[in-house]
Amino acid sequence: MTKVDTNTTIGFIGTGVMGKSMATHLIHAGYTLLVYNRTKSKTDELVELGATWKETVAEIAQEADVIITMIGYPKDVEETYFGVNGILTNARAGSYVIDMTTSTPTLAKQIYQAAKETGIFALDAPVSGGDIGAKNAKLTIMVGGDQEAFEAVSPILHTMGTNVLLQGEAGAGHHTKMSNQIAIASGMMAVCEAILYAESAGLNPSTVLKSIAAGSAGSWSLSNLGPRIIVEDYSPGFFVKHFIKDMTIALHSAKEMGIRTPGLELTKSLYEELAAKGEENSGTQALYKLLSNQLS
Repeated sequence: MTKVDTNTTIGFIGTGVMGKSMATHLIHAGYTLLVYNRTKSKTDELVELGATWKETVAEIAQEADVIITMIGYPKDVEETYFGVNGILTNARAGSYVIDMTTSTPTLAKQIYQAAKETGIFALDAPVSGGDIGAKNAKLTIMVGGDQEAFEAVSPILHTMGTNVLLQGEAGAGHHTKMSNQIAIASGMMAVCEAILYAESAGLNPSTVLKSIAAGSAGSWSLSNLGPRIIVEDYSPGFFVKHFIKDMTIALHSAKEMGIRTPGLELTKSLYEELAAKGEENSGTQALYKLLSNQLS
């Protein structure tokens, strides 16, 4: 097992809204960072900070001791890890691969097994906290995999987050993230409805937030996304299209386990309606626009 310290070379694949901030913290912590993104310009700021751009996923895998992926959809994860030019074909034995994308538990188990067969240590480690948590290095990181591998890369994970827990074997990280997304789904709908109600009643929504966010109704979404709704800031901390992807995964997993999730089903249907009206690249707080009839 490779020793992980500040001399470790980390490859970071996927430098979007979340990934760029996460990678920045790794640079500031003193790690040597290699970066790749399908849109090269999204790595420019990281290169200016000292990261090294690589032309392919294969190059990242061949040179890095630890490879982190933070990409879009399960199909992207599958393409990035498997195949001739994928991570698992090119990574060295003894290296670590950490998928921080919100993906499926089943795929996480497939990656873990394939990695194990070639002497690579695999962890699934999806995150919660949005763009604010990523920028402030205060993400919650939910990890699935072996205890020894988790402990080895724990310093890296703590560079990006403050609540970092091993939840169980491979796939457990993604199952935990699905629990997180289920809680957020109905909660986000409630935040939008609460602000809409306050405004319709002629109240100052900012003052209302000061009262209810400090009580039993308080939540991260209410405190962080509620103010954005009030000032009509619908920029993405987390994309609507990615939230729909997550809810789809959660619904599929719930049905496999034979459990009912009616709140999740309703929220997903509303977000699909929102996306159909051209808001797929907005932040999840844009649900308010749908509920308040701001969209045609």
